[in-house]
Amino acid sequence: MKCKTKKIEMKVPMNCQKCQQKAFKIIAEADGVTFLGLREERDIVVVIGQGVDACNLAKSLRKKFKTTDIITVADV
Repeated sequence: MKCKTKKIEMKVPMNCQKCQQKAFKIIAEADGVTFLGLREERDIVVVIGQGVDACNLAKSLRKKFKTTDIITVADV
C-alpha cells in the first residue's frame, strides 16, 4: 500500500531565528518530509511529505518548544 502525500500545518512558538532553525532541523530529520516552509504568520510551519506522522512530529517538537499545536492535516 502506497502512503499518501500529506500537508500538515502546525503552530510552533518561534521567537527568534535560532528557534526557527531548531524547529526546521527537527522537522527535516523526520521520515518522509519533502517540503518545509513557513506561512505569513511566521509561527505556522507547513510540512509536506509521504508517510509523515503528524503526532510523532508534534511530539518531537514539543520536547524542544513545550507547546506545538497541529492545525490541519490534509491529503495532497
